Amino acid sequence: MGTLLIALAAGLGFIIAYHTYGRWLGSKIFRLSAKAVCPSERLNDGVDYVPTSKSIVFGHHFTSIAGTGPIVGPAIAVMWGWLPALLWVVFGSIFIGAVHDFGAMVVSLRNNGQTVGDIAGRVLNKRVRLLFLLILFMALTVVLAIFGLVIASVFRMYPAAIFPCLIQIPIAIAIGVTLHRKGVGLLVPSLAALGVMYFTVIYGNEGVLGDINSAMAGWPLIAWVGVLLAYSYIASVLPVWTLLQPRDYINSLQLISALALIVLGLVAAAVSRGPAPVAGGEAQALEMVAPIVDFDPAHAPLIFPFLFITIACGAISGFHCLVSSGTSSKQIKNEKDARFVGYGSMLTEGFLATLVILACCAGLGMGAKLSFPKEADKPATVMLPDGKTAEITREADGTVVLPPEYAGQGMHLTATNTAVVLTGQTAWNTRYQSWKTSKSLGAKVGAFVDGAANFLKSLGLSAGVAVALMGVLVASFAATTLDTACRLQRYVIQELANTIGGGDASKPTTGPWAVLASKHGATIVAVVTAAAMASLNGTPKPWSVDNAGTGGLILWPLFGATNQLLGGLAFMVITFWMWRRKLPVWFMVVPMIFMLILPAWALLYQIFVQAVGSETSWWADKNWLLIFIGLSALALETWMIVEAIKAWPKAKGVLEENALDQIDTGDLSAESKA
Repeated sequence: MGTLLIALAAGLGFIIAYHTYGRWLGSKIFRLSAKAVCPSERLNDGVDYVPTSKSIVFGHHFTSIAGTGPIVGPAIAVMWGWLPALLWVVFGSIFIGAVHDFGAMVVSLRNNGQTVGDIAGRVLNKRVRLLFLLILFMALTVVLAIFGLVIASVFRMYPAAIFPCLIQIPIAIAIGVTLHRKGVGLLVPSLAALGVMYFTVIYGNEGVLGDINSAMAGWPLIAWVGVLLAYSYIASVLPVWTLLQPRDYINSLQLISALALIVLGLVAAAVSRGPAPVAGGEAQALEMVAPIVDFDPAHAPLIFPFLFITIACGAISGFHCLVSSGTSSKQIKNEKDARFVGYGSMLTEGFLATLVILACCAGLGMGAKLSFPKEADKPATVMLPDGKTAEITREADGTVVLPPEYAGQGMHLTATNTAVVLTGQTAWNTRYQSWKTSKSLGAKVGAFVDGAANFLKSLGLSAGVAVALMGVLVASFAATTLDTACRLQRYVIQELANTIGGGDASKPTTGPWAVLASKHGATIVAVVTAAAMASLNGTPKPWSVDNAGTGGLILWPLFGATNQLLGGLAFMVITFWMWRRKLPVWFMVVPMIFMLILPAWALLYQIFVQAVGSETSWWADKNWLLIFIGLSALALETWMIVEAIKAWPKAKGVLEENALDQIDTGDLSAESKA
């Protein structure tokens, strides 16, 4: 019951935080008002600025910020123990991540829906704007290049997820067009779409569809990257109501209902024990099999600061400020919806990360198959509860024989003796033997999928359906982040073109920069740049069609620290915006300092001491590309901090030039006090 109590306590904590701290931020600090005219209404263009109901904006925002981050981050960070990971997720979400997302959204709402990077140029200075936009461009290029690889990898691991994910696109377009042109209610189309999607999850891998899924799962990575980036281009230039909004909304329904199933499965496993690991075996008790705290797991970096870099989404992520200020702020039609969308979405993501921790640390112990090496003559290594290792070998005919001394050690043979299912601490120890064996995408996603599927099997679902549901959940989160990131990159490129080309709201950019300031020109650059990086070879093997598409891995080691650094810089912009309006900033300054120091510490550690999960630093490896970009990011941070320190004493109460606030923050209407 302890695992269930953790889930319930975390969920209750998030609800209380939303109705107390979140309400205080909205009414007393940001002074949200239903009377304010939002950018979606004032600048309504039917493409990017579109007034939208808060439930649809929530669906877009939640699925865009979540991605695979709240899954892969917590799934590896539990190596330091489930308690540190859980504490960072819960308290980080409430006091840092949700404040960051909410603040970025409000500042953007008060600045015509502009991104945090654009706003930085006014609240600090024009130099900061250009530097901020450049680092955003680099970060989003890595996201676009890597997420094609992520989605393709998930499809390879779980082919049954391919058709359900692809069918979401025509369903979304049908719903978007129906709602926009015919003005029908949202309830019936939503329920119909949800029913169709779950139908495809259950039956989308049968017969011919199963053959198609298997064939597509075998596509080269570069083919998947090309298809996904082409889709992202289309999603980026179409009006948001056509594809982006409805796809994210129906995705959110599917994903939130999947989370509800995980919770129900958790309850069932806690009350009536979980499924038997093998036919005829005993049902497994739900209990934490991971250590509470482990400050020195094998080959892992220091828990401080790397716990706070490993778990980004789920606690705080700098990428979220781009979604808050890039797409969501252009769709909110009532300023008071910002708390539900900005603060509420982050708490929902925090709860998702909590469930991931429980799936990896308790659900995995209910049963996980042992993975054998591809080579038939190589044994699989199992780590027993006492820390000793055992080697299990398959016979030539594929069967397995367990020596008598392994009886009662959490190893179970299937009826045909062709597979070994591990349970309890043996299952967790084997999956998390060391940082090196656990840091791959397959290991991290697999730990969550196996653990969460065990929860679903406690409800009576078959193993195939349970695994397919979780595979669709992971792939859908990644896909919604990909198309949103492409749209965000388009905004960043357009803002860069306007900055360099001298364009602004009053006059268009002219000359060669005008092409990049256009919707299609900026999107083409975003897609081509990401495709070029992805087409490189990010593996030690010689370049080939099979490993092309892994280029995003080249810069991926930088992403954790630079992403969190972006969060600290976004806090700085929000804090300055508030400081200029004489609003309280103490609750912003503390997390700002925290998120500026930790990423810098992590970057310096990786550059000069030890790269994450390896024995040598980038400096020792002479990895000049990572060294150059990492030191450049640190130089940017230092430059912005110096600019901020210089401007701080003169900024209090002094509105920036061309301030775009739409309400008088000195007055609290009766409505905003509610």
